[in-house]
Order: sequence, then structure tokens, then C-alpha cells
Amino acid sequence: MKLFSYVVRLDFGFAPNPFHGVCTLATCKGQIRRTAAVGDWVVGTGSTAYGLQGRIVYAMNISEKLTFQQYWQDPRFSAKRPYLRGSLKQTRGDNIYHRHPKSGVWIQENSRHSNDNGTPNLGHIDRDTRHPFVLIADEFYYWGGTGPAIPASFRNWQSHDICQLRSMKYRFPAAMVNSLVIWIRSSGESQYINQPASFE
Repeated sequence: MKLFSYVVRLDFGFAPNPFHGVCTLATCKGQIRRTAAVGDWVVGTGSTAYGLQGRIVYAMNISEKLTFQQYWQDPRFSAKRPYLRGSLKQTRGDNIYHRHPKSGVWIQENSRHSNDNGTPNLGHIDRDTRHPFVLIADEFYYWGGTGPAIPASFRNWQSHDICQLRSMKYRFPAAMVNSLVIWIRSSGESQYINQPASFE
């Protein structure tokens, strides 16, 4: 079991998407989506942009790993397709990539990663599809803008700090990972606990 940690710079409910009873990471963080496996944990910590540094935004225990095409075609995740005339949750759908049936070219649905006028954003397409995998978690804890402060022990565990300043970190001692998971599970809350910081 590995732990992947990174700062959630922009908490829009898009990456990750904690809605509809399952947490998914389908865009951004390509290295995590490529490397992480079923049974691993992904933890997002707060950013200075929201005044949430040193707090936990979400944690997910990966239960499935699908390709973009599998994710798009799976009826379980049809509610994760973006609907820009709907609620905030519906507009944040992350099920946005699939192949053209004839040409095989990537299609990007109108979404948070499209241009403002709804046209495909080639930069996001290139970055997102470089590692075309979706991480899915039935067990997750999404606090959004009200995440608890991370105990000091996880900020200085044999020089390891769960709060990463940039990129991502995953080389944590097993004892630290196990203790962190126990702390997360002991919160008494689970799944979608509170809304994303940007919703406020």
C-alpha cells in the first residue's frame, strides 16, 4: 500500500470529483493516475490560495482503476459527465474524455478543462490524456473547505511531511502510511462531508 500526497491548488469539485457516491480523479495529476494502483491511498492537502495549508482536503482509497474509454462507457459513471446547465455538482463532471469511434482522436466534452467558449483545450487534452487513467474510490473522505488540521506528527515523521509544497510525494514510511489511514478513518465521517472550497 502506497500513499500519494499533493496540494489541491484549486478545489472546484472537478479534480477530484467527490459527487454521486464515489470519488474520482480523472484529470490533472497524471503521474499519480499513472502510478497509483488499487489499494493505494491518495491524499490532497489544502493550498495557501484558500488559506487551508496544513489541512486535509480529501483522502481516497483506490478501489478501481479504469482507462478513460472504460470510464466513459461505464453506465455507473454517466452522472459524472458534465452538464453545464445543471447544478454546480453537475457542471463539475470529470467524465470528459473518449475516443472518436472512427478516427480514434480524443474527444473532450465541454467542461472545466475546455476553453471558455466551449471549444476543446488542446493543452489540457495533451496533459490529461498522456496518462489516460481514472482512479476511483468507494471509500473516501472529502472535507473540501473544512478539512481538519493535519496532526503535527504527520508533518514531521522522520523528516517526512505529508503536506507537499509542489508536485506530488509518495515515498512515505509504511508505519506513517498506516498511522495516517487510522487517523483518517477515525474521524467518524466519510464520503462527501462538505462542499469544495470554491463553492463558498
